[in-house]
Amino acid sequence: MSSSVADRATGAIIGAAVADAAAQPMHWIYDLDKLKAVLRDLEPCPEFRPQSANPFYRRTTGEQTCYGDQAYVLLESLSRCGGVNVEDLTKRFHEFFGPGTVYDLPLNDPYRKKGGPKAILPINGPWRNASLKVFIRNVDAGKEETGCDVDCQIDGVTKIAPVVAMYAGRPEMLEKVEKAIRVTQNNDMCVAVTLAAARFLEHFIVNGPDPNAVDAVLAQLNDPDRQNPQELDKAVIDVICSHEQIQGHS
Repeated sequence: MSSSVADRATGAIIGAAVADAAAQPMHWIYDLDKLKAVLRDLEPCPEFRPQSANPFYRRTTGEQTCYGDQAYVLLESLSRCGGVNVEDLTKRFHEFFGPGTVYDLPLNDPYRKKGGPKAILPINGPWRNASLKVFIRNVDAGKEETGCDVDCQIDGVTKIAPVVAMYAGRPEMLEKVEKAIRVTQNNDMCVAVTLAAARFLEHFIVNGPDPNAVDAVLAQLNDPDRQNPQELDKAVIDVICSHEQIQGHS
């Protein structure tokens, strides 16, 4: 890597971690009116809100969401193994999010039965989301495929910076991203969306700022000889194009 590319790769990892921590106190506020009220109180600087407004869980400002923590585990595994190692990554995810950890709270129990007492929210501590719960159950059951095949949350996109940073500009980048994602999310839509995001991030790491990045990524996704093709690439293309049309008329 040239120094500028290496700097951008490092910046992608650090930037993703800082952004996750900055947004964590306002994570998962689905009530739009409440979100607007919180933002009004914080203008012009909504990042790193001192007191959490998260309606589901509470962590100290500066700590990560479950997405940021996944990125940390991924970075640690890459650093120790020198690349994507599914066996090591599986072990580290289970050790970080599994039994006896800060994530091991009653409401976040992977084996918690539905229909029990109503949860009192927010909980004091981090939130173990759906894909992580299924992942833990799959590992405990000794399954070869440990990833959740139904959860379609944004975990993949939010944690891929370390993988893309390591493999940017190399033909195996997308293959390595897919291997890392399927450890916890074995869902084809999650993978297709994450690979599109990886293409965008790689483009900026390799090339720097580029107003034509969308066109470049769409060209990749439309290329019949593209790396790591997915059956859902066409659906991803349609979403990107629809967003571009909306932006063009806004």
